[in-house]
Amino acid sequence: MDINFNSSSLLDQFTEAVYTYGPKLLGGILVWIIGGFIIKLFMGSFTKMLNKRNTDESLKPFLISLAGILLKTMLVISVLGMLGVEMTSFIAVLGAAGLAVGMALSGTLQNFAGGVIILLFKPFKVGDYIDAQGHAGIVKEIQIFNTILLELDNKTVILPNGPLSTGSMVNYSTQPTRRVDFTFGIAYGDEVDKARKVIFDLFKNDKRILKDPAYFVGLSEMADSSVNLAARAWVKGEDYWDVYFDINEKTYNAFNAEGISIPFPQMDVHIQK
Repeated sequence: MDINFNSSSLLDQFTEAVYTYGPKLLGGILVWIIGGFIIKLFMGSFTKMLNKRNTDESLKPFLISLAGILLKTMLVISVLGMLGVEMTSFIAVLGAAGLAVGMALSGTLQNFAGGVIILLFKPFKVGDYIDAQGHAGIVKEIQIFNTILLELDNKTVILPNGPLSTGSMVNYSTQPTRRVDFTFGIAYGDEVDKARKVIFDLFKNDKRILKDPAYFVGLSEMADSSVNLAARAWVKGEDYWDVYFDINEKTYNAFNAEGISIPFPQMDVHIQK
């Protein structure tokens, strides 16, 4: 059996393939090299930015890995497109799969996004005393998906980061001072000035109460069973609860010593014959 081998035809096909795909291959290799170099530069700058912003240590590795994966995926898609690979169907399938996964993990992804926002923008930090989502306590740990609070009665509360990042929250630790508000009731007929002086003296003699802003005592309400005095004093944040309980106790004892009545709710009943 004779086999005719046409070397000229094979050479022509090879030459045509080189002219057709050679520039694309060289262009793809060039884009891959340059793109890899640019990604490396970007990742270095991105890491320095995270360090400069004092980003949480638990968040930095994830952000760096995520940025690297996204950039390298975009580079691979670009190179394959230059080589003539049809990417439309691949991208469509990838998008559909991402949508399905996103819908299945919507709650988890919301908590993850909330954790990233909290760690980046720091509306609170570990050690702060906050009130959020119906719970008040000291922040013990900020995780990617949850924030752990320790309430004052030593109960541990785990809050999902999604609602925590989008809902209202009170942070009691951001300011160095806090105002302590009191309401003291005296009986009708007692001297308001005398009661006010008792409270003023207690504020004046307590070194934990700041002189600036000045403390204040005034008549706030003539209620059903008492005349109520509103008293306000500024203290350092760490002294808030100690001052609150101490002043309440000292006021009670001082009112008793000065003969100022502390009324309780009562009702007068008149019987008509």
